[in-house]
Amino acid sequence: MISTRQLAYRYTGGPELRFDDVDVAQGGVLLLRGASGSGKSTWLALAAGLLSPSEGDMTVAEQPVQALGRAAGDAWRAKTIGFLPQRLHLSSALTVRGNLAMAQWAAGQPEDQARIAEALAALDLQALAGRRPAQLSGGQAQRVALARAVLLKPSVILADEPTASLDDEAAAASLALLRSTAQQQGATLVIATHDARVGAFFKDEKGLQSLKIGSIKL
Repeated sequence: MISTRQLAYRYTGGPELRFDDVDVAQGGVLLLRGASGSGKSTWLALAAGLLSPSEGDMTVAEQPVQALGRAAGDAWRAKTIGFLPQRLHLSSALTVRGNLAMAQWAAGQPEDQARIAEALAALDLQALAGRRPAQLSGGQAQRVALARAVLLKPSVILADEPTASLDDEAAAASLALLRSTAQQQGATLVIATHDARVGAFFKDEKGLQSLKIGSIKL
């Protein structure tokens, strides 16, 4: 679950971003709406424990994120948060399987080939396991990034503009993949977007919530 109360964040020398309260049940879907630069990525960073609120409270998967120290935050994030960034950041020097193994290493866990094989199979990537990112299409690379994000079976999946630069067919496929993966794992799904197609895709989703981002206090 995700719960916020009077959440705010101020960048040094900049305006303060204030966010409306939300309560999202485990397994629910939250859409963060707003124009580019409105603060959606900041909200995601707060949810991932990468930033600490300047004011208010935020609880993610039973953990008050403002109480996390650096070391504890890294460990909590590795087991709790799956992050799909707008820029996928796959290592060009590694194969698809190697990129997933690196995610386990970064989380301080031993390489688990059985779990990697499970993630590859879930996202229909077995045939691509030996390829490098330069040999993948855009849609294939996004599936690899999602496999990496959910490899450790997180309870929360955060996706930052997952349909950016995608045509209608590819956008629908990307959203369907995100939804089905979250449902399979019972994860809460948070999508930051300024794309109206995302809202249309999820409009009949049970447990859907929407948060408009862009409340700035000077």
